[in-house]
Amino acid sequence: MSHDYQKIAARILEAVGGRDNLQQAAHCITRLRLSLKDESRVDQEALRQVELIKGQFSHGGVFQIVIGSGDVDRVYQPLIELAALQRATVAEVKSSGDQKQGRLQQLVKVFSDVFMPILPAIIVAGLLMGLNNLLGAKGMFIDGKSLLDAYPGLDGVWGLINMMANTSFVFLPALVGWSAAKRFGGSEVLGIVLGLLLVHPDLLNAWNYGKAAAGLDGAALPYFDVLGWFRIEKVGYQGQILPILAATWVMCKVELWLRPRVPNSIQLLVVPIVTIVVSGVLALAVIGPVARHLGIAITDALVYVFNLAPLLGAMLFGALYAPLVLTGMHHMFIAVDLQLIANQGGTFIWPMIALSNIAQGSAALAMFWLARASNEKSMASTSAISAFFGITEPAMFGVNLRYKLPFYAALVGSALAAATITLSHVRASAIGVGGLPAFISIIPQQIPMFMVGMVVALVAPFALTWVLARRQLPQS
Repeated sequence: MSHDYQKIAARILEAVGGRDNLQQAAHCITRLRLSLKDESRVDQEALRQVELIKGQFSHGGVFQIVIGSGDVDRVYQPLIELAALQRATVAEVKSSGDQKQGRLQQLVKVFSDVFMPILPAIIVAGLLMGLNNLLGAKGMFIDGKSLLDAYPGLDGVWGLINMMANTSFVFLPALVGWSAAKRFGGSEVLGIVLGLLLVHPDLLNAWNYGKAAAGLDGAALPYFDVLGWFRIEKVGYQGQILPILAATWVMCKVELWLRPRVPNSIQLLVVPIVTIVVSGVLALAVIGPVARHLGIAITDALVYVFNLAPLLGAMLFGALYAPLVLTGMHHMFIAVDLQLIANQGGTFIWPMIALSNIAQGSAALAMFWLARASNEKSMASTSAISAFFGITEPAMFGVNLRYKLPFYAALVGSALAAATITLSHVRASAIGVGGLPAFISIIPQQIPMFMVGMVVALVAPFALTWVLARRQLPQS
């Protein structure tokens, strides 16, 4: 179905108060994010009447309009042209609302700003790693054998996929360094260099570090002996999040302090060298070890809490994750997932996130079957499909929250599904598409129980919505 995006953009601009009320505009995967001078000038009813708009709300000083994946980019371009604005990043628009945010919201915003640009690389790596695990899993398809054992010709394919899958995770600090440097206002190239420094081949990876620390096979920790004054462990931070985040923040502070103090004639020579040397030494000697132990402590504490009360923890997380999406706080879990994968070999959080997305899609699908009006059916069907592939905002804002009971049904279904897989200790070896394709990223031996959780996430919200929300839709 084709849409007049120029007309839609014009109606949105008029509804938010016109050109003089719009300061900046950006968009993420599903939402327009607008910085407005005066939000009281927004005509909420006029926005609800605009084609494609599935919901709108204000959070942290940023007015957000939910449109959906793909369409949001096609609306954004004519919108900024009509408003005579330059393209802006989500971070730039969010910065306009910083003064209205609390400390926790600002912390969440940092994680969101850093991880959203690199999320496609992480998801692609997760999907490839899932395929790789399926090929190498014994007994998954053939009793007592993996597909590699049964078909040796697949070995080259497996090796190629394995290399592609590991690239994003091995060099994750470089990706985070680039994105974090951009967020903190430093040189993005220096952020990449600092990230690559932390995964240099001369530094021990986690596996070899564990062997050396335990003294296995006569291994010992190697050190940099710095002029006989102090020693720095030759330890890398492959797949780690906190060390590079903290190190990049320090790097940007050093660089931004140097820029106004170094003459322009020698800036290119002095600033990069001093910035990398100072931040690199601090990263390897202080920041890295402290952040690594902090990351281990955080993940151990999280695992302890879930082991202490797995049923309660899972049901609470399953019920609260979708509301966290509404606030934007869900972006924090990307870092937690990656830390769990690095320290524990898998994450139990991401599978629950995937089931929450499926539950929202299932509730929207039930509303599709209940609807009589063609526009309601169209909204529900497209939103459900989007949620089944990991993008839940259209389903939540366009359908489930609009009628309330489907949203509550989805929360109940998500909680039940999360409890089902948590009691079976289901974990993911990587982050993938948070919807129906999620099983690819689950540890192969645990896929059957994850599929049971998927059935719960599909059936429970659908059934509850069918029972509770039948009388909420117009029948014409």
